Amino acid sequence: MHSVNICDLAILLIEPSNTQLKVILQHLRDEGVANIEGVVSGKDAINSLQNHRPDLIISSLYLPDMTAIELIEQIKHDEVLSHIPFMLISSESSFQVLDAIRQAGVVAILPKPFAHRDLKNALRSTIEFIDPQEIDLQHYDIRNVRVLVVDDSNLARKHICRVLNNMGIQQITQAEDGRQGAEIFAGGQDAFDLIVTDFNMPVMDGQAMIQYIRKDLGNAIIPILMVTSEDNETRLSNVYKAGVSGICDKPFDPQTVKEMLFRVLEAD
Repeated sequence: MHSVNICDLAILLIEPSNTQLKVILQHLRDEGVANIEGVVSGKDAINSLQNHRPDLIISSLYLPDMTAIELIEQIKHDEVLSHIPFMLISSESSFQVLDAIRQAGVVAILPKPFAHRDLKNALRSTIEFIDPQEIDLQHYDIRNVRVLVVDDSNLARKHICRVLNNMGIQQITQAEDGRQGAEIFAGGQDAFDLIVTDFNMPVMDGQAMIQYIRKDLGNAIIPILMVTSEDNETRLSNVYKAGVSGICDKPFDPQTVKEMLFRVLEAD
């Protein structure tokens, strides 16, 4: 059981629209959240973060002085601030624009307007980040589980590694694309218990890497979990045919990842 509740969260809310600010504030207050600081720009947010460390940052995409993408880049590259969960609330629907946020490792992306239940689920995901619970496995000591993480985005790799660390997984090797991941795995298949990979990567994508592992190396045993922002059903169907063990969306709910890991690692 978590020691932190939703009502305990301290939130930095960045919203230039006074109307939208009031709407979001009301939703948060309906969940019992009282510790909320509201600012209207990226600069104001950075200044606030120098003096106060919130449990969660909630931001609109388009701010007067920068975008949330630029803001999250600054935050994620600051060692002191990089651990703070980030949630986006935006009416933007462009896959290309939103994908940059997904790759940066956010706890949730909510539309404008959003359903209250979606905000509540996103707040619960935040709790998983700030008060993590180790995954309890019957067949493994979680601290001995060896994972290969493959993603061309440095921010995404950091985010995935942090989620895995929170679950108790400490032995993680990183690869920057599918080819590097394939080469690392081919060099010592017995060195890993699990592969977590992105789909869309340069040089060799996740599907090609999975096909190489399953067919060329003949390894049908290693569990492979794909964490991706890809939404093309045909392409995802081909990934399943290639032999992936499970697919999880970006941004992902840590509890969902935990359940998927439990399923693939504890499979008979």
